[in-house]
Amino acid sequence: MQVKPTPNNQSRVTFPRALLSAAILAALLTPVTESALASRVIENSNQPVTLQLAMQGNPVITNEDIEAPRIQLAIVLDTSNSMDGLIDQTRNQLWQVVNQFSAARQNGITPILEIALFEYGNDGNAANAGYVRMLNGFTRELDAVSAGLFSLATNGGSEYCGFAIESVVNGLQWSQSESDIKTIFIAGNESFAQGPVNYREAVRLAGQHGISINTIHAGSHAEGIRDQWQSGALLAGGDYMSIDANQRVVHIVAPQDDRIAELNARLNQTYVPYGDAGAASADRQMEQDALSSGISAGLLAKRAKSKASAFYNNANWDLVDALEAGKVDAEELVLMEDEKLPEPMLGMSAQEKLDYVQAQTTERKRIKQEISELSESRAAYVAEKKRAQVVAAPSMSDALSNAIRKQAQQKNFAFDE
Repeated sequence: MQVKPTPNNQSRVTFPRALLSAAILAALLTPVTESALASRVIENSNQPVTLQLAMQGNPVITNEDIEAPRIQLAIVLDTSNSMDGLIDQTRNQLWQVVNQFSAARQNGITPILEIALFEYGNDGNAANAGYVRMLNGFTRELDAVSAGLFSLATNGGSEYCGFAIESVVNGLQWSQSESDIKTIFIAGNESFAQGPVNYREAVRLAGQHGISINTIHAGSHAEGIRDQWQSGALLAGGDYMSIDANQRVVHIVAPQDDRIAELNARLNQTYVPYGDAGAASADRQMEQDALSSGISAGLLAKRAKSKASAFYNNANWDLVDALEAGKVDAEELVLMEDEKLPEPMLGMSAQEKLDYVQAQTTERKRIKQEISELSESRAAYVAEKKRAQVVAAPSMSDALSNAIRKQAQQKNFAFDE
C-alpha cells in the first residue's frame, strides 16, 4: 500500500473487488449515517472498485492489488520398480516441506506456493510420451498433490530424464517473473543420460525460461556423479544431492498431537464446498487426513500445521477461501443457486448466506491460530527428541528444503525462523 498526498485532501482507497462487494452488501443491509460516509463512488467495471471517502487533513491512501511472489515447484519422481522407498519418503514428507516454505517472505510478502507432480520411468505410461505422466499441473490445492503421491505405484521402467525435463518445461504454465522461484526436482537412480532426448538440450530449454533443475540421486553420491546427475544440475544452476531412498521416515509422536487432531477435525467443518467440484474436493480433504493419520499421528500433526498456513488454499471449491481470494465476491455469493451450495446453506436468504460464511471464516481463523500455537510447542518438543537421535542420512525433504532455501536467497526471499 502506497500513501500519496492529493490536492483535494481526500483519501482514495482501492480495495480488491471481493472485499468491496462485501462492504457494498453490508452497506445495503445496514443503516448508514450521513457522517459515516461523505461520498461513495462505485465504478462498475472489471477494474478494482474505488471508494472515495472525505477525510479532511489525512493523506491519500492508494492500494493497488499487489501480486504475491510465487514458488513454483515441479516434483518429478522415478516410479520404476526400485523406487518404492523414494515415493514413500515424498508422500511422508510433503507437509514437512510445505511447513518449512511457509516461513518464506519476499519483501515482507508471503509467497504463493504452486506444486506440480509428474512421474517417469513407469512402463504403465505411454511409450510415445517417454513414459512420463503428469498427475497435476501447478496447483495451490495441496490435497491434490497429496492424493497424487498416494496414488503412485512402481512398474517397469525406462527412465528418460531428458524427456521428462522437456515434458515438464513445455507442459506447465511457468511464471514470467524473474523474481519468482521456478524449479524442477527430478529424482531417480538410473543414468541421467538415457532416452531419446539429450538431457543437455532439455536443461538448456529450462534455462531459457529461468527454470533451475535440481537432481536427486537415490543412491551413492559418487555413483550419481558418474551417472551425470550432478552434470544435469550444474548446467541449469541447480543443486545435485544424493539420498538414501530406502531410509524409513520416522514421525515423532508429541503430547500436542491429540489436541491438534481434534482441532484439525473441527477445521474441516469450517469448509464450505461450492460448485461442481465442491463435494468431491471436501471428500478428498477428509481422505488425505485419514491417510496421514493412518501412517502416524505425527504426520497428521504436520499436515494440520500446513492446513493452518497461508499456503493451504482451496479457493476453487471452498467459499471461505474463494471470498478471501476474490475468486467469488459477495454479490455472487448471495445470488448463488442452491445446487451450487452445500446442504446447510440451502434456502438461505442473502443475509443468512453472508452470515453463515462469515461465521465459518471467524471460526477458521480461531482454530488456525490455536493449531499454529500448538505446532510451535510441538516443534520444540520434537527438536529436543531429535537431539538424542543418531543423525540420519539425507532424505527427500532435506534435498527439497536445502535447495529451495539456497535458491530463495538468490531471489531476495527471507525465512522467518
